[in-house]
Amino acid sequence: MMILPPLAPDRAREIVGQLAGTRLLIIGDVMLDKFTVGRVSRISPEAPVPVLAFSHETARLGGAANVANNVVSLGGDAILLSVIGADDAGTALTRACEEAGIATRFVTDPTRPTTTKVRIVTERNQQVARVDYERDGDVSSDVAKQFESEIRRCASSIAGVVVSDYLKGVVTRDVMTSLTEIAASHGLAICVDPKIPHIDLYARTDVVTPNHHEAETATHMRIRSMEEARDASKAFRDRARCKNVLMTRGDQGMWLLADDAEGALPASAREVSDVTGAGDTVIAAMALVLASGAGTIVEAAQVANAAAGVAVGKFGAATVTPAELIAALSDGSAAAR
Repeated sequence: MMILPPLAPDRAREIVGQLAGTRLLIIGDVMLDKFTVGRVSRISPEAPVPVLAFSHETARLGGAANVANNVVSLGGDAILLSVIGADDAGTALTRACEEAGIATRFVTDPTRPTTTKVRIVTERNQQVARVDYERDGDVSSDVAKQFESEIRRCASSIAGVVVSDYLKGVVTRDVMTSLTEIAASHGLAICVDPKIPHIDLYARTDVVTPNHHEAETATHMRIRSMEEARDASKAFRDRARCKNVLMTRGDQGMWLLADDAEGALPASAREVSDVTGAGDTVIAAMALVLASGAGTIVEAAQVANAAAGVAVGKFGAATVTPAELIAALSDGSAAAR
């Protein structure tokens, strides 16, 4: 079974160097990831649950906002289109995006909360519990029309599109129909981080990046080997009616199925701290390479694989810098020799 060769260090630096200034439109479900951190030293006498002695709170960009944050961290420009609530979380999310250098095109819907995930975490980064504030019904037709107007407004100034689907209501049939039509008319590639209940919405998109659990669900196939990953990728592409598939397989790496190439990419992570948001990093890196014209789809997958390896070594939804990415790609090339 074919294992795709690693990028040469000089080629890796060349590709990463061309990502700067590439502007992407990111459409999807934004979230505010909040962490309540403390020390656990006893069990509650009221119930068999740990008692967390509060230390501090932090907040990070999550969901599609983390995709945009990864785009900016890698040197690209991001326009983020989503919906937020008329609440403090929406204000905090907007401010955090602005501080990160992300251009926001948020539609405020007072009937729904800004999606917020509150994680109760120990000082050793062990998650105790999570509280979700959300409404996951589809956005209204009025909101979808506002999205269409925004897509048309910025289509001529962007190099590509990312759809970050977390099943929180932004990615609807109307939104995807408008997006694929506008993107086709402007020659823009669409990269999708999917959710399987929406698989029928991804037809005519350029790259879809399911993890192996999502691919198994979509294809009703078991994936335990490279051969099974190859077969499932083909079945997934037929099911989704997309052009290319990059399946992420955790510690087994990735499998790329493209029109002119296919094969495995070995996992690049040296140490896994937290896989939260790794898919955001993958789709951001993949889309940046393709939209910038810096590399082929195989090279884009190699860059995405290396970026994911860096991200999972950090706690929470993380970003990757160009220097970290070049180092990871160089390490991967050396390890393969």
